[in-house]
Amino acid sequence: MSNPVVALVGRPNVGKSTLFNRLSGGRTAIVDDRPGVTRDRLYREVEWDRNTFTLIDTGGLFPDDPAFKAHIQEQVSIAIEEADVVVFVVDAQVGLAVEDEQVAQVLLKSNKNIIIAANKVDNFKNPDIYDFYKFGLGEPVAISSLHGLNIDGLLDRIVALLPETPATEDDQSIRIAVAGRPNVGKSSLINALLSEKRVIVSDIPGTTRDAIDTAFVKDGRSYLLIDTAGIRRRSRVARGVEYYGVRRAFGAIDRADVIILVLDAVEGIVEQDKKIAGYIEESGKGVIILINKWDLADKNRRQEFEKSTRTELKFLMYAPLLFVSALTGQGLEKIFAEVDLVHNEQNKKIGTGNLNCWLSEVTYLNPPKAAQGGLRLYYVTQVAVKPPAFVFFVNNSKLVHFSYKRYLERQLREAYGFEGTPIRLIFRGRKRSTAKQK
Repeated sequence: MSNPVVALVGRPNVGKSTLFNRLSGGRTAIVDDRPGVTRDRLYREVEWDRNTFTLIDTGGLFPDDPAFKAHIQEQVSIAIEEADVVVFVVDAQVGLAVEDEQVAQVLLKSNKNIIIAANKVDNFKNPDIYDFYKFGLGEPVAISSLHGLNIDGLLDRIVALLPETPATEDDQSIRIAVAGRPNVGKSSLINALLSEKRVIVSDIPGTTRDAIDTAFVKDGRSYLLIDTAGIRRRSRVARGVEYYGVRRAFGAIDRADVIILVLDAVEGIVEQDKKIAGYIEESGKGVIILINKWDLADKNRRQEFEKSTRTELKFLMYAPLLFVSALTGQGLEKIFAEVDLVHNEQNKKIGTGNLNCWLSEVTYLNPPKAAQGGLRLYYVTQVAVKPPAFVFFVNNSKLVHFSYKRYLERQLREAYGFEGTPIRLIFRGRKRSTAKQK
């Protein structure tokens, strides 16, 4: 990453995620009063006093959850290794805890710049934070992340320790969201693509609760990869941590350029896959369909599986279809080429003159039926990209039958491609003036 990195660490439930949200100015991390809610690393850019740094939220060190203890500690260790500054968050209301001393020992060995943030302080005139001097990590900063008290003081301490970095150009990264129902292999796919254990991988559905952003460069091109919580049927999601994880997954789709929709080759397509695909299409995003776990499927059924996928997801007929295995690496080398292609297709702009030559040809080959009551198409122009949108000026928009709309869309794709991206056709009535005859 080009920006300096600041990592938030500490034992569970000291308020790291609340502080992360306060510093980053949003509701990025899920906040819950149960220990161990944040499991993966979360990244967000923060600006303060003309300084920009990347802030990392981490899971709590030494959590009680045995299923994720080793994974979380690994993620925290990676975050500390990445960081230029580490903010050690402690709970001033609870005071010095054994787990805090354990975390302090880890940090002392890191040789990083350390700031102790004593959170949940009630009395700023006489803050009870002096026990934390025992760690030998310098003077603690008294804050209340919940109420936003002395956050500016903490930020001042942070930026004072940041290394200087040269100015960079505006981010031109392609934003990729990896989406799908739980346990189809999204996190495994991201880890395989990044060649590192960036995201916790588990066979327990619902492991990834937040949308996780990872910036990286491949073959000279910048990408932002977004892992999302597995999207379940809303009626089956309890209102709580997982509920907000699902909401955030849809938010990740909304802010992405290209969506990688992951399906399970073993289980096949289920109703929830269709709903996720429908949301992607409605959002107007570019999309690539990945059939994951192909190493476990019957290879002789590839044509059958492709046909059924096209049938079940017929509204995504334009999406590239790849058969891959995150476990073995099969087919993964094709993904970024397809991402680049879809991104280019999303941003494709066709000139008006070219479009109207095309319109004359396709309406001559297949004119509107007489049953459409004298529909006339005057001209067409492209008015938007991401997704590409076209306005057709006609004599009466009510005369445009849905079958003729489908015909025009098919012809547009045959002529200009637009692979992997939805296109929008808009019809506007426009009466031509006629001269009065004497």
